Amino acid sequence: MAKIGMFGAGYVGLVTGACFADLGHEVVIRDIVPERIARLRAGEVPIYEPGLDDVLERNRDRLHFTLDVHEAVDGAEFLYVAVGTPPTESGDADLAAVWAVVDELPEDVAGRPVVVMKSTVPVGTGAHVRARLDARGLEHVGYVSNPEFLAEGSAVADFTKPDRVVVGAFDPDDGDRVSELHHGIDGVVVRTDVASAELVKLASNAFLSTRISFINEIANVCELVGADVVDVAKGVGLDHRLGPHFLRAGIGFGGSCFPKDVSALKQLAGNEGYPFMLLHAVWEVNELQKRRVVQKLQKHLGSLRGKKIALLGLAFKPNTDDMREAPSRVIAYRLLSEGAEVRAWDPVARPKDLVGIELRDTVLDAVRDADAAVIVTEWPELASLASSEVREAMANALIVDGRNLLDPEAVQAAGFAYEGIGRPRHASPVVV
Repeated sequence: MAKIGMFGAGYVGLVTGACFADLGHEVVIRDIVPERIARLRAGEVPIYEPGLDDVLERNRDRLHFTLDVHEAVDGAEFLYVAVGTPPTESGDADLAAVWAVVDELPEDVAGRPVVVMKSTVPVGTGAHVRARLDARGLEHVGYVSNPEFLAEGSAVADFTKPDRVVVGAFDPDDGDRVSELHHGIDGVVVRTDVASAELVKLASNAFLSTRISFINEIANVCELVGADVVDVAKGVGLDHRLGPHFLRAGIGFGGSCFPKDVSALKQLAGNEGYPFMLLHAVWEVNELQKRRVVQKLQKHLGSLRGKKIALLGLAFKPNTDDMREAPSRVIAYRLLSEGAEVRAWDPVARPKDLVGIELRDTVLDAVRDADAAVIVTEWPELASLASSEVREAMANALIVDGRNLLDPEAVQAAGFAYEGIGRPRHASPVVV
């Protein structure tokens, strides 16, 4: 068993550190936010992720939380970097937190620890980190790129049963050590050079985003010709060359990874003089898709000035409270700009920065006297939205199903007007 120093107690660092402890390793998680470390020491989980609290609880003896760099580094065989790399105004990744970790490593660090990059960074970052370590006299410190593929809402399972573990190394021995660190995990290990490992993460998320934007474009065509995007996607997904994943139409992708990684790959190509036109289109389609909700509401209600609209679901996807790049933000502020009164419900996300949006505690409170209800996040609680209780509570029984969660015929039979994404009114239900 190894000792791991994990830099960053955010989403990736906390899940990764907890899961490594579950494999039997000793993990010290270091962060610079005192409140976060205090909560973790007290046994509180600062993020919403199903199953994570159980993993943290059963590994309390192997997990340690600190603000001290030396405590994280002392005796550690692996130094994981799991800090944020948000986009800058130019679209490039902000690597300030990465460089802060590299620069604060003690120059007298003993042994041959391996710096392992878990943060999503531009291609070429590893080479720059290697040069910076060498310049500081830390030639004996190894470097490996080990990108993360944790989907929020299923992160623990994604770590324990991964599709692949990507390990990119300058020194094959360092790659061997990081690969062995994952012993006990049933997943294919892909060994590459550092630059290729860095690009795997960006390319994977950009491709998945492309599939989402593609099926949303097909959904928009379906609305014009009377086809059902659910049936189209099923027929396409059964092709063994394509598969069914990420072919579900909706109101666009959000979250901390897809928008950032699409932008980062587009920017990377542009910096090298190559215009990645496909990703420009992917981005534009995703931005327009969110705004189509307003058009659907106007189709039924006319002017939205003074209309009461209930947004059901705020997080960018179910089973998380993450509001980063959530479509609900764009939809909410577009509705406000049209003069609508916006109230919202979400079972776990309670954002404090949605100015002008009234948060309600229950679905029924959110739809009371509303002119329309918009399903923004496909929370399971919304599968029974088309009830007589909701119908009686609403002033105007209109449901805009932004995730194709409901059965259009059943919704209409219950007395509601229905608008889905790329679905005719005679469409059959979606199996979720």
